[in-house]
Order: sequence, then structure tokens, then C-alpha cells
Amino acid sequence: MNLLKALATVSSMTLLSRILGFARDAIVARAFGAGAMTDAFFVAFKLPNLLRRLFAEGAFSQAFVPILAEYKNRRGEVETQLLISRVASLLFVAVACVSLLGIIAAPLIVLVSAPGFRDDLEKFELTVELTRIVFPYILFMSLVAFAGGVLNTFSRFMVPAFTPVLLNVAMILGALFAAPWFDPPVLALAWGAFLGGVLQVGLQIPALKRLGYLPRWDWAPRDEGVRRILYLMGPAAFGVSISQISLLINTIFASFLVTGSVSWLYYADRLMEFPTGMLGVALGTILLPSLAKHYSDNDPSEYSRLLDWGLRMTLMLAAPAAVGLGMLAGPMIATLFLYGEFSPHDLEMTRLALVAYSIGLIGLIMVKVLAPGFYARQNIKTPVKIAVVTLVATQAMNLLFIGPLQHTGLALSIGLGACLNAGILFYKLRSLGIFQPQTGWLAFLLKLGAALCVMGVSLWFGMGQQSQWIAYDFAERILRLSALVIGGAGVYFAILWLLGFRPNQFKRRAA
Repeated sequence: MNLLKALATVSSMTLLSRILGFARDAIVARAFGAGAMTDAFFVAFKLPNLLRRLFAEGAFSQAFVPILAEYKNRRGEVETQLLISRVASLLFVAVACVSLLGIIAAPLIVLVSAPGFRDDLEKFELTVELTRIVFPYILFMSLVAFAGGVLNTFSRFMVPAFTPVLLNVAMILGALFAAPWFDPPVLALAWGAFLGGVLQVGLQIPALKRLGYLPRWDWAPRDEGVRRILYLMGPAAFGVSISQISLLINTIFASFLVTGSVSWLYYADRLMEFPTGMLGVALGTILLPSLAKHYSDNDPSEYSRLLDWGLRMTLMLAAPAAVGLGMLAGPMIATLFLYGEFSPHDLEMTRLALVAYSIGLIGLIMVKVLAPGFYARQNIKTPVKIAVVTLVATQAMNLLFIGPLQHTGLALSIGLGACLNAGILFYKLRSLGIFQPQTGWLAFLLKLGAALCVMGVSLWFGMGQQSQWIAYDFAERILRLSALVIGGAGVYFAILWLLGFRPNQFKRRAA
């Protein structure tokens, strides 16, 4: 399969999921605004969502896929099937226990996650109830991540990329139709998340069956492959998902700030996740199996060339996304969220957080490409050391920025921490001789810089004042924002075309 085509497939499915995600958040913002109920739900959903990213999509995927690729390439179908069944059995039991523990310990979890809530008993109890409903989400998502790892290893990217759409659909239906039947109505969002997890698992089962690798019960925790995956999982969780740990700590800080701070950061984070998911997660997803294959084949030159391709694609696509996200923060937030209980003050506070996040967007996406360069080689020590440095630096910046910048400082520390993480990962890949840049990087960067400047000027003159966006109705906001996004992207790629960029220059086949 052509990796450029695979990237387009995964990104397009991610785009659909993100669009529905924005529709979901717009509906939530209109129905509930940015207040106590949304603060409670976002805190309740944040921990299982964090665990999903850490252990399901983060640590598990990064540890499982390289081992599975090795079995697939070297050991044959029978041993591969055994590994899949044994990993699935252990994963189900372990995560089911974690889910049960989370339900029982929900008050303690909320106390640790948002200690500022303890001063408001009603808000605290609501957050506990929501936490108990949504915590089994981690079980469903772990099974989804397992199935996605198998499918991606066999270059079946479509179904895993489409699966998150079902969560957004379930939560939208909950907010629109089920909310009036619950007291308080925000409980409908939690049950929507629960249902979304069930639907995602249900979609993956037929895909695994068609592939011929539907797991069977096989309890063998001492299996060699299972033990190797477990050995890699702990460090991978910390190394790959350091930004998510920082986001959780940010929630603790934000819970002590003015009411609405948690929600402002959440809405800004949702917008930042749009390009992060479309580009970073998509690139990491398609790169990891091929990198693992090249490592398994002992082919360092192809390994390095594939990393080079991933870095060029990252910069070519992430840089305009960062510029656009920062410049169009106000228009995007107004178009998506400025309705009902979401006020112009909420717009401005969310805009400040999003601008701060955009500063580190390239770093956030680069980490998704650079970290697999280590994990495909089953190297667990280097990323962990880098993650520790990054976490300490991020929290130092939190303490430095939170006073003068409030919630905006928390967002800025996440972005700068991600840039630091990416920078050190890149340096280590170079110093260890894993990555050797191909020729033409200086010309590549100069051309990207020229295209970004022209795009930035075009957006500056085209977007107008924020007060105008507040006055526009929904239809006008949609039309104007669409024109800005399409026009900005058109200008950017037109300049690259004039400077000699062609799509066939970036084609590359999967290993």
C-alpha cells in the first residue's frame, strides 16, 4: 500500500470523526454552556480518556504493534494467532479490573483529579456519579485499541480510523434527545460515552473475523510475547503520552482558577486535537508497522528514509495547521461554540488558550512521529528519560505561567513542553545514528517558510475583527470560515506548487 494513500485514508476518517466531534461539542456548549455541569463532566471524562491514551492507544499500541509485526514477519500464522489470543485474554482481565476499581474509587479519583471541587459538595457529587458511569469506557477503548493494532499491522487502516465516529454519534444523540429524560441532564452525556464504547467494540469484531485473527480465550500470561509486550508497556505509557499526563495536572491547576477555566481549556484542547489527530496520530499509525518491519529485516537505511519521509510530511502539513489555528482561533471558536449559554467572554478566554496551544502544535505532532522511531526498535529507555525531563520542565513552566497568564499559561506550558520533547527525541535519533537526513532539507524548509508567510498574510487580511464574528449569524460564520480555511490552504499549496512541490515526490510504499 502507498503510505501517502494510507495517510489520506486515515486522515479523511479522522476528519469525519473530528467534524462530528466539533458538532458534539457545539451541541454540548449550546445546551450546557461553560459552567459547573460541564466542568463536572469534563473532569469525569478526562481520567478514563487519559487512561485510554496512556494504556490503550499509547502504551499498548506502541508495545504491541512492533512485537506483532515481528511475529507476523518471522514466526508465521499459527504463532501470530496465539499471540493475538493470549494478549487479548490478558488485556480484557486486566482492564476490566481497572474499570471496576475506578467505579469503586470514584470519590478519591475526583478528589485527586479536581481537588478544587471539594468546596462545592453538589458539584463534587455530580462529578463522582459521572465518573462511575464513564469509567468502563477504558475497557471498551482498550479492546478497540487492541483490534486496531492488529488491523493496522496488516495494513487495514480504514475500520480503526472510522471507529471513533461512533462515540461522537452516541454522545450527540445523548445530548439532543436523551438529556431531557435525565436529572441532571448532563448524565445523558456520560451514558452516551458508555454506549459509544460498546458500539466501537462491536464494529471491530467483524473486521477481525474477516482478517482471520479474531481472538479466542487463551490464558497464558507467562507467554514470551506477552511478557515482552508487558515489559515495553510501562515505559511506553510515560514516554508517548507525556502531554496527556500534563493535561491531567493542568486540570488540577485549573480547578483552583475561576469557574469555567476547565471548560475553556477543554474547548481549546478539542480544537488543537483536530490537526493533532489528523496528522500526528495518522502518521504515527501508518509509520509504526513499516518501521517495525524494516527493523525486523535489519534494514537501517530504509528505516532512516522512512523517518525522513515522516518528518517532511509532518512539517509540510503541521506548520500551516499551526499558523491557521493561531490566527483563526477567534473565528473558529465563534463558529463552533458561540451559541446559547456560551458567551463572548467564554469565546475570548478559549481563544487565548487556543493561541497558546498553537505555539506547540508542531511539537505535539512531531512527538507522534519521532517516538515510534524508538518504539519500533523496542527501545524503551531513551524515550522514558526524555519524558521525565519534559514532565519536570512542563510543570516548572506551569508554576511560572499560571500567575500572570492564568489558564492561558497552562496551555502554553503544554505546547512548549511538547516542543522540548520533540527536540530531544530528534537529537537522540540523530546522535545514535538511527536517523540520517536525506539531501535537500534546507531548500525544503525555505520553500515551506515562503508559503507560510504568504498564507499568513492572506489570512490576516481576510479574517477581519473578532467583533464582526460575534455579530455574524451561524450561516455567515460557516461561509466565511470555510472561505478562509479553503482559501488559506489553497494559497499555501499553490505557492508550494510554484516552488516545485509535486505529490508524486512524497509517494512511498509501505514495508
